[in-house]
Amino acid sequence: MKSILAVDDNLTNLKQIRAQLSDKYEVFPAKSGELALKICSEKKPDLILLDVEMPEMDGFQTISRLKANPDLSTIPVIFLTGNKDTATEVRCLESGAVDFITKPANTNILHHRIDLHLEFYAYQFQLEHTVKELQDNIGLFFAEVVECKDSTVAEHVMRTGILSQMLAGELLAAGDFPGELSENDVAMIKRAAPLHDVGKIGVSDLFLRKTSALTEDEYLEVQKHTIIGAEMLQQIYERTPSEEYLKMAMIIAGGHHERFDGTGYPKGLKGDDIPLCCRIVSLVNVYNICVTDRAYRKKMSHEDACRAIFDQHSNRLDPRVVAAFSRLKDEFNEICQTKPDTPYDSQWSVYHAANFGN
Repeated sequence: MKSILAVDDNLTNLKQIRAQLSDKYEVFPAKSGELALKICSEKKPDLILLDVEMPEMDGFQTISRLKANPDLSTIPVIFLTGNKDTATEVRCLESGAVDFITKPANTNILHHRIDLHLEFYAYQFQLEHTVKELQDNIGLFFAEVVECKDSTVAEHVMRTGILSQMLAGELLAAGDFPGELSENDVAMIKRAAPLHDVGKIGVSDLFLRKTSALTEDEYLEVQKHTIIGAEMLQQIYERTPSEEYLKMAMIIAGGHHERFDGTGYPKGLKGDDIPLCCRIVSLVNVYNICVTDRAYRKKMSHEDACRAIFDQHSNRLDPRVVAAFSRLKDEFNEICQTKPDTPYDSQWSVYHAANFGN
């Protein structure tokens, strides 16, 4: 059953709305904007009916707070008000509401409008989900292209997004980077991280497949994949600036080989000058490389990969990110034991279902 949050400072109006809707919807009443926001944080409703004129926090202030919260901003809001003037209606729609209904609302009209907007929201959600799936698969497409040059890359790329999301989520939960990391960033990093090595398309496969040590000149050529990848993704982002994940992907592609001690490339950035998303993917990249067969060596065990991170690479990685990895290392091992041909999303689904139950 869909849930409706009815917000009105008049208890009689709340009782009337509940009577009109309770046969079809679960109705949560709230007599103030502040209480409405609290209910939303605990039980995210499918739609909100919002009064305009309320003491302390009116309807416009309430919807402004809703729209400022990424977790609540997409909930459709219908204003219910006794004001019938055009200026109020325009202001309601400009504030982000999907509709405007004058009180007292006719039951049939109320049901019809609610059904209409819930159906549209469901369609919009499905469309956005489909678009995100297509965007996520761009990373896999590039991985398959690069695989023609380096057969180890596709598996490595698929896992990078999953592991980066896990690590970013742990950092967010721990509160290690207040103001620098949000739930939206955690979601974006999963979509952006798979593109970190796309610049290898522009590197000779003679270097990528070489089984012996690279010469200094060859190593410099391989390093160029960071610059090539960043430039490629920048061009794509400039053509589609609404896709913020491409901006993050561009930053990651250019900076995932920077080191916390300043000895990385291509810019030699140090410490917090390295974007946080790059610091996260950098650790994931080190772990992934260790546990994957390379042209020049066999893969390491999980235990050896952890020792490499905690010992050899300790100065090269952000210690806060290393600490988060130490709490997740067993989950990393579990994900990397998954068969390489497992679909991208399925690997995360297996982990998520096992640890969160859905």
